[in-house]
Amino acid sequence: MNLAVEIAGLRFKNPLIAASGTFGYGVEYEDVLDLSRLGGIVSKGLYMEPRDGNPTPRITETPSGLLNAIGLQGIGIRAFVRDVLPRIARYDTVHLVNICGDTVEEYAEVARVCDGAEGIAGIEVNISCPNVKKGGLAFGGDPRMTHEVVAAVRKVTRRPVIPKLSPNVADIAVLARAAEEAGADALSCINTLLGLAVDVETRRPKLAFGTGGLSGPAIRPVAVRMAWQAARAVKIPVIGIGGISSASDALEFLIAGCPAVQIGTANFVDPGVHERILADLATWLEQHGLDDIGAVVGTLEYPGLPGPCGTEVCP
Repeated sequence: MNLAVEIAGLRFKNPLIAASGTFGYGVEYEDVLDLSRLGGIVSKGLYMEPRDGNPTPRITETPSGLLNAIGLQGIGIRAFVRDVLPRIARYDTVHLVNICGDTVEEYAEVARVCDGAEGIAGIEVNISCPNVKKGGLAFGGDPRMTHEVVAAVRKVTRRPVIPKLSPNVADIAVLARAAEEAGADALSCINTLLGLAVDVETRRPKLAFGTGGLSGPAIRPVAVRMAWQAARAVKIPVIGIGGISSASDALEFLIAGCPAVQIGTANFVDPGVHERILADLATWLEQHGLDDIGAVVGTLEYPGLPGPCGTEVCP
């Protein structure tokens, strides 16, 4: 049974990757599960310098989901390379670093540090960060800014560049194409959806920051739809993210065109979720007479597609 996949020149032993922000830097889970069993690990977001993040409360549960406003707390890229990377690099899995920046220049600076660090296989670019030079508008909300930051990162690194797309946009296909044109090797799709939870007794937001990012099973249908749209819009691979907690969930993304997926919120509920999904994927393939996970990718049969008018669904 072949569960290995290749994305942007990187070989993942299986299509299951621990998502950024839900798995720490990886070392936090080393006493809980065998990290070498994972297809890959994405570090939590790292700026050039350490960040304290937002005030508490920063996490609240919602129906079938989780709302968070951590504020990208982190130790900074230099501390990660010096103190964490030697420890996590011992595990036989693909190590990706999620990078952040308040400016295009900071993204490039963090990427340059990653490029010179042994053990970092690729760079996931968090373009949901606000651009402080343009009034806080997120890089990922504008195709021109998306292109600008991805191109800047592309110039300073030999590592695969994987922008993480925001779902809080009108047309994710436009952003996907902008990232591809700027030199992205693959895409991660999607980041969290913007949400607000209210305490009806105090009539105040449940999070100190106010709004937060919604993740978990509640967003999966939206995530599958957006990953599918992105995969159809570009020629580079799309890694699916959003509400995966079972093999069936993962298969939705694979069938929709994603060669691999990232598991996020489920890590908080069940640290053994990767092992369980991996076993269930193998069982599903066997039951369907398949011996290669790649045979599933992009097999979605969509009624009316592409249609004589060339649109997603013809009127």
